[in-house]
Amino acid sequence: MPEGLGEESPCNPSANPTLEQVLEAGASRRGVMRGALLTAVGTLFGTSVPSMAARAQTPATQGLLGFKAVPISTRDTVTVPEGYRTQVLIPAGTPISGAAPSAAGSGTDQARQIGAGHDGMHFFPIEGRSPYEGSSQDALLVLNHEWVEPRFLHVAMSGRPFDSNAVPMKDGVREPEDVQKEIDAHGVSIVRIRKQAGGVWAVARDPRNRRITGATPIEIAGPVRGSDLVKTKHSPDGTRTRGTLNNCAHGVTPWNTYLTCEENWAGYFKNTDQRPAQPREHSRYGVRARSRYGWELARGGDDAFARFDASRKGAAPTQDYRNEPNTFGWVVEINPWDPESTPIKRTALGRFAHEGVVFAPTVAGRPVVCYSGDDAPFEYIYKFVSARPYQPGSASGALLDDGTLYVAKFNDDGSGDWLPLVFRQGRLIPENGFTSQADVLVNTRSAADAVGATKMDRPEWGAVDANTGEVYFSLTNNAGRRPDEVNGANPRARNLYGHIVRWNEARNDPTSRTFRWSIFVLAGDPANSKGLNGRPLTADSFFGSPDGLWFDRQGRLWIQTDYAGGASASGPYAGFGNCQMLAADPKSGEIRRFLVGPRGQEITGVTTTPDGRTMFVNVQHPGGDTSAEDFAAGRFTSHWPDGGNALPRSATVVITRNDGGVIGG
Repeated sequence: MPEGLGEESPCNPSANPTLEQVLEAGASRRGVMRGALLTAVGTLFGTSVPSMAARAQTPATQGLLGFKAVPISTRDTVTVPEGYRTQVLIPAGTPISGAAPSAAGSGTDQARQIGAGHDGMHFFPIEGRSPYEGSSQDALLVLNHEWVEPRFLHVAMSGRPFDSNAVPMKDGVREPEDVQKEIDAHGVSIVRIRKQAGGVWAVARDPRNRRITGATPIEIAGPVRGSDLVKTKHSPDGTRTRGTLNNCAHGVTPWNTYLTCEENWAGYFKNTDQRPAQPREHSRYGVRARSRYGWELARGGDDAFARFDASRKGAAPTQDYRNEPNTFGWVVEINPWDPESTPIKRTALGRFAHEGVVFAPTVAGRPVVCYSGDDAPFEYIYKFVSARPYQPGSASGALLDDGTLYVAKFNDDGSGDWLPLVFRQGRLIPENGFTSQADVLVNTRSAADAVGATKMDRPEWGAVDANTGEVYFSLTNNAGRRPDEVNGANPRARNLYGHIVRWNEARNDPTSRTFRWSIFVLAGDPANSKGLNGRPLTADSFFGSPDGLWFDRQGRLWIQTDYAGGASASGPYAGFGNCQMLAADPKSGEIRRFLVGPRGQEITGVTTTPDGRTMFVNVQHPGGDTSAEDFAAGRFTSHWPDGGNALPRSATVVITRNDGGVIGG
């Protein structure tokens, strides 16, 4: 989403390890700073990790980036390289079983339409046997929906000076129909798509087409199930909740299901209790006295909306919704193949602002390993290792209910440690306020604070190179990092442009407790960037605020951006153009710009068909930078994808090569 719209502000009060604080006590501040920065520069050349050095000196694979880079653009369209073409698919409001247009339909209609704010996405071949093998012409496309802009969702808001944070309200009360529509525009869409004659893709009718929304019944599984911390008026036994919200990025399990990740969910709730009555599971995550959309203010006080007020109202948690926020912030598993299945929140993976979940390559008889970032300034990167081994044919989501959650500590010498978040280990003991494993997981951030994890510059998407097992994470930006807080893994104060870090697990074993890391690229314009070869990025490759990451089967790393750019950009992002997607060669570090989106959006979510000849990319919130005054006048910064004077809508872009070849090659 655009900078400042619903993103989490820093809420990590711990005095926790910036990396220079773990260096020898006798080092001077100048020496610490110099050492941290030299480490960052050294790792750009691969000098701190020998295997990285060898890779950096290896010539780029012939043809890995086989397209001509596209230039920066501020046009209200999608720009792709010469020899490629695009098609718009499933814009917000596209019927799955309903028929009303997005802006005019009711909440009931919205629950049968593609949601808003398209984000993480996967192409599941229709055979249903593997998430990566099968048909390249017929599939279930599954995507999640991060957030809504009410002014583009409700016809009644047209012609009035509303900004992106405004909601329709009268006398401090919201209409239930408006609130329901917003809730139902969140969640996940499962839709069958087929390639038609002439190469055009279209929605196909299928009983598996369905919406998971902010109101859908969902089970709670794992160590937190039944805990006192998730018991509510709706679920006195703490086993279920309603809905999934602010879904950003995603995951794909080896057993062919979809994971959606709850990111900046805290803003959907309010808690007006005075401290110390407000518990750490609210304050540490940013639940405040005012909610983002005011859903709890719906006229009539229906329980479906009242649950967004997490203030204490009864004598016990089962008499109010003080614990409702604790049922959000999880990874949610959805079986797209069974329309009657109930989504499940997998609590062993921890509770935070999840930005995707990515799996290490699975090996029969070995544990399942996956990684996730916490998308907020000064938050952490996590790894989960299952207790039981993966067995093809019988594996299920139950593997994600039992295991160990770790948090990363990046040492200044290029090494790293995975610190276990296990009750009664280390500092996670009753004397420090932790009462159970459920308590550790509900308060994952506080547990990571306690064990001494490394505060990072907004960890967002991760990606694993299946060819090498190497893990990459985008660190989008962190303008709040002071000069005395820089370190090897986060080497820039006021990090406006972000960077990408990567690591190898010790012995190439993803279950290892140690790793070796380096910085892949420091993002920015040619005057403020540095690539793997130690040189600045060029006109064909510069970018800022890396967000989405994804590896294709040929080993290209796709990088997507999210910043307040475009024609209206000023200051440090002047000249960056609209948000974009680039492709990188991990061995040589070569980067080329592949796509630039329309105005006021972010590029997010990418997947391809198994044969690699069709790519799907999401464009989220076009026109999101439209001012209140321009909205009132109908002067939106974007009218994509419909053009003319139409309201902008999130949508999926289908990309193919004119010669039918593999995308990017």
